[in-house]
Amino acid sequence: MQTGGGILRQPMSVWATAFAAVVAFMGIGLVDPILPSIAQGLKATPSQVSLLFTSYFLVTAVAMLITGWVSSRIGGKRTLLAGLALVIVFAALAGTSGSVAELVGFRAGWGLGNALFVATALAVIVGAASGGAEAAIILYEAALGLGISAGPLVGALLGDWNWRAPFFGTAALMAAGLVLIVTLLKSTPRPAQKTRLSAPIRALAHGGLSTTAFTALFYNFAFFTVLAFTPFILGMSAYGIGAVFFGWGVCVALASVFGAPPLQRRIGSVNVLHLSLALLAVLQIGIALSGHTGIIVFTILSGIPIGLNNTVFTESAMEVSDAPRPVASAGYNFVRWMGGALAPFIATKLGEEVGVAVPYVLGALCCLIGMAVLYTRRHHLRALSRVDADHTAHDAAPAV
Repeated sequence: MQTGGGILRQPMSVWATAFAAVVAFMGIGLVDPILPSIAQGLKATPSQVSLLFTSYFLVTAVAMLITGWVSSRIGGKRTLLAGLALVIVFAALAGTSGSVAELVGFRAGWGLGNALFVATALAVIVGAASGGAEAAIILYEAALGLGISAGPLVGALLGDWNWRAPFFGTAALMAAGLVLIVTLLKSTPRPAQKTRLSAPIRALAHGGLSTTAFTALFYNFAFFTVLAFTPFILGMSAYGIGAVFFGWGVCVALASVFGAPPLQRRIGSVNVLHLSLALLAVLQIGIALSGHTGIIVFTILSGIPIGLNNTVFTESAMEVSDAPRPVASAGYNFVRWMGGALAPFIATKLGEEVGVAVPYVLGALCCLIGMAVLYTRRHHLRALSRVDADHTAHDAAPAV
């Protein structure tokens, strides 16, 4: 029997948190269209500018380890607000940067706020949403897809005026999100038991969670190779780059919300991961071997496997182990975001010094390694088969 609301029938507190999540995820793709402009304005090389991603995701990854410890002591709402406040401050400071080193440092502070917000936002949405954890995760991934797709457009529109403007714009939008959460989200109760600092690392001792996390690390390396290096080889204006990554982001959003759930029911979560990793590898080889038009087409299409992966990896991390969801999320995100931290600098450096095709070949190889990890450790993922069966049974039950 189906109870509760659909994905769109959610409390206002969920929509307020989702709006702030959209803006938070905009920060990932925001700098994409203006990367060449930043390099020119601050007289920096592409690999130096790529450190904007590296500092952001490295701090985000490490900070994930403390999110549960913080939220279990001050509550989910206060943790969200603390993360939002940090993003507002450091996004605004990024707009005042006088050197690439300053900008990289301010993006690191931005990453700390992002970690506090993003990890807690997922737990808050799961706890408050109607329709159960699956609907909440789809809503969260929809926010991710919308934010990633809107980010390049906002970055292009504001960046065409001045490369500093997108940072100030993000600070303003995050301030609006903060006001919404203050007014619409009720204070969340603190957990009965405080989370230990070591809990996320201990959670990774579970074979299923560690398999999911390390596969996601290789996937994220491939993901952020596309996101961080491609703007430098497109040879387009900020508007052109923004349009390409808007199309890419739309594919991410549509695949996350409308592609992943039915595929999970039809072929199972693990098989969806194999399929999407293989498709991402093929598309990266396509980018490596193509001319300008092919690069545009394959970059946009890469949003499809990325959207599938984002949803299935997130849900798998939440369901594969018996750890509390916030703890499992923290451990999983600590590992996966390391891929986002490593890829931008390594890929851009290889592109500068070896050849522009090399980063994508490495990204495709990382996808194949991820598939190998999934296959050799498949016995740790049996719990996902039960989750897929539960979802299928839930859909088959008559609605009331």
